[in-house]
Amino acid sequence: MDKAQIKEFIARRAAQEFRTGNVVNLGIGLPTLIPTFLSSEMEIVIQSEPGIVGAGSRPPKENEEPMHVVDAGGNPSSVNIGGSFMDSATSFGMIRGGHIDCTVLGALEVDEEGNLSNWIIPGKKVPGMGGAMDLVVGAKKVIVTMEHTINGNPKILKKCSLPFTAVKCVNLIITEMGVIEVTSQGLVLLEYNPYFTIQEIQAATEARLHLSPNIRKTLFHV
Repeated sequence: MDKAQIKEFIARRAAQEFRTGNVVNLGIGLPTLIPTFLSSEMEIVIQSEPGIVGAGSRPPKENEEPMHVVDAGGNPSSVNIGGSFMDSATSFGMIRGGHIDCTVLGALEVDEEGNLSNWIIPGKKVPGMGGAMDLVVGAKKVIVTMEHTINGNPKILKKCSLPFTAVKCVNLIITEMGVIEVTSQGLVLLEYNPYFTIQEIQAATEARLHLSPNIRKTLFHV
């Protein structure tokens, strides 16, 4: 799979995690692709950290209005009918007040306890931590969407080596290889992409993966 296929695969699968009525926050990068793959029958409210409630998918290029309405990554966004705008303080009040059903964000590392590292690599320039620290403790469910490895090295570890964003906060990990649930007994592989074997997935994962008794294949093409 090339990088574009990987991103689409992950975004398509993440879009299946929501239920009608959910209030969902989508983080920078890959998560902002998710609205494109939402079912037309699903009615969810997307909250964007910059201050949008009721955000939509990225508009066609000919309809983009740069710097007017943007998503968490600063890219042009749309707003659904009935959507609204708020200032940053109100937006974070919504996040910290427990009003977000689910947040989807990227990661540098996740470990078998559900610890998350996604804001800094020591010694490198950091633009800012963003709202991740608030989101992962304020949302009711935390989903990490990311590539399974970086330069061939695992990103799902026994213990994060980078500074934590938050501890024991991740509920679900979705990569191009599969869907992994974080449980008190460890990481459970719920689904796998048949493009890979179970053995290949474990070899690309430092932490031990337990197989769900109901493990299934994620079947759609990109």
